[in-house]
Amino acid sequence: MADSSALGPISVVIVNYNGEAYLEECLGSVADLDGPIDEVIVVDNASTDRSVALLAERHASVRVVPMQRNDGPAPARNAGMRAARNRWVLALDNDAVCTQGMLAKLVRAAVEHDRVAIVQPRSLFYADRSRVHYDGGAFHYVGLIALRNFYTPIAEAEGERVVPVDCAVAVALLVDRDALLAAGGYDESFFILFEDLDLSYRLRALGHRILSVEDATVLHKGGTPGISYREGPRYPGSRVFFHSRNRWLFIAKDYRVWTIVAALPGLVAYEIVWLAFAIASGGLWPWIKGKLEFVRLVPGVLARRRAFHSVRAIGDGPLLAGGPLTLTPAVMQSAWKRPLLAGLDRGLCAWWWLASRVVP
Repeated sequence: MADSSALGPISVVIVNYNGEAYLEECLGSVADLDGPIDEVIVVDNASTDRSVALLAERHASVRVVPMQRNDGPAPARNAGMRAARNRWVLALDNDAVCTQGMLAKLVRAAVEHDRVAIVQPRSLFYADRSRVHYDGGAFHYVGLIALRNFYTPIAEAEGERVVPVDCAVAVALLVDRDALLAAGGYDESFFILFEDLDLSYRLRALGHRILSVEDATVLHKGGTPGISYREGPRYPGSRVFFHSRNRWLFIAKDYRVWTIVAALPGLVAYEIVWLAFAIASGGLWPWIKGKLEFVRLVPGVLARRRAFHSVRAIGDGPLLAGGPLTLTPAVMQSAWKRPLLAGLDRGLCAWWWLASRVVP
């Protein structure tokens, strides 16, 4: 097994917003990790609870980087990477609970493979540790992540010890800070949702690798209140807004023009079904606001687009996949949604089977 110090000292960066209920267990799990951790940083997104006071009272050795306002996790993650004194950073959300041995296994994978920018553990539900939450995924051409093993019992989850994936999901990531910042870091216009998809796509297009380590696990607690969705009758309006806006921010910035043209029937079909879902969930106005906000952000998107496409090394064709659509089980419980989404999935796969032949 590779020496856990082979990457040099490691910084831990935790992004926090109103995480008083999460921080104690998160920090405790970090303290139990094996590895050359020489600093722990908490980037606080202008919390209004007692998060910062808790850190001062119980964790005096933790360095706090305060943000002036809550602009979402993307700016905070960038600020944390810039503040870290080490190249390799264990980036955590405040509702992540690390398991023993996790860091050593991530380090081993990073040492054993070339051009690695991100190594992620398998994320399990905190409340149901027999089931996978996130395990990396592929780039669905309609601008989504085709998640691996989503909600799958561990006993049935596919995978080997280390699996190359195209997309990482930001719960717990061991990252090469220099590679991420050189790629532009997280796009701060996203606020939340799709920001990890966007970063992963740019890294892969630049020739970097992303790995999922299946025997390294992190426990994922409650998610972001008002945005995260796992179950329940009502889909959050804020999530509808960010999905409506950020999916097209990603597509407009990262896909080549010909890719968008070739994929357009699938993009439109998905958008129509997504609009129907938003309306049924009472989210028509958030959907409209998302599109209006996307239009407002287009000039900045085009500038970042030019910078990215001038240096990318890999085209869209080798990166994009035709499916499958990954949906939260709660969404699939509806009698009318299930056949509609299954038909959409088959149609999207069929179109990409044709369109991919002309996408370089």
